[in-house]
Amino acid sequence: MFTGIVTAIGTIAKAEQRGDLRLRIAGPLDPARIDIGASIACSGVCLTVVDRGGAAGEAWFDVDVSGETVSCTVPGMWAEGARLNLEPSLRVGDEIGGHIVTGHVDAVGEVSRAEPDGDSWRVDIRAPASLAPFIAPKGSITVQGVSLTVNDLRDENDGACTFMLNIIPHTGEVTTLGALRTGDKVNLEIDVLARYLKRMQALAG
Repeated sequence: MFTGIVTAIGTIAKAEQRGDLRLRIAGPLDPARIDIGASIACSGVCLTVVDRGGAAGEAWFDVDVSGETVSCTVPGMWAEGARLNLEPSLRVGDEIGGHIVTGHVDAVGEVSRAEPDGDSWRVDIRAPASLAPFIAPKGSITVQGVSLTVNDLRDENDGACTFMLNIIPHTGEVTTLGALRTGDKVNLEIDVLARYLKRMQALAG
């Protein structure tokens, strides 16, 4: 489990296609606090550490990315040089500063607008019709692994929806969201509570 509060930005230092895709991700972490077999969310995707090293503040860790994961996430995000939002898994007793995040991407959305709004960054994202019933104004959503609040929502004629976000300067600086531009693709994960409520509603008829 995660909370959508990014602790560092990492960079894919090496990508090697084996049976699966093996990545080496470098970032300002402490390798002494990274366990083999631990889970780290990488731009919203829960991945398992299979090796690690480096020094405090200059760590690296290796993960395997399956073909299924590659097909369900933002195209091109696993290339060498790509920047990723990193969050280690939640430990018992940790503060839950965002909301409960599983690290399982539900769909890929597209940025339809990204522009300054005061000191903040206004970002509108179009989500596919399959996710529209799970997104609500003032509700939570995870974008590229970052826990965010939906400011407003517009339903589209084709069943899709466009939701509006306000990225404050701090969030823009400590995550990759400050670099979003119109046309960019993003990993989306709906609020787990909305998922269960939708299922309960379906069973109730």
